[in-house]
Amino acid sequence: MADRTILLVDDAAIMRMMLKDILTKNGYDVVGEAENGLKAIEKYKELSPRLVIMDITMPEMNGIQATKGIREHDPNALVVMCSAMGQQSMVIESIQAGARDFIVKPFQHDRVLEAVAKVLG
Repeated sequence: MADRTILLVDDAAIMRMMLKDILTKNGYDVVGEAENGLKAIEKYKELSPRLVIMDITMPEMNGIQATKGIREHDPNALVVMCSAMGQQSMVIESIQAGARDFIVKPFQHDRVLEAVAKVLG
């Protein structure tokens, strides 16, 4: 079976819980969680997940900086960004940082699964 491991990064525990629920019910394996960008990079190096779902706005280090950091470590890293802000500039910046897709909060189950399936191929 294809690698379906996912690292969830969001400073809000409730958001991580919601995402984990959606993903695990659909056969994905949430291998780790992080509450900021610095921890996200650490966890990525430690766990080597197939995919990272990353919040943009977090303390310590934001999701765009963390995505750059992860992709410096692993240029093939797959990242899907998420944010409550539907700001065009954030989407563009995320894509430039190497994100493959973008989901908006509040999460819609179908959209989360569609983005994950698309990026994991």
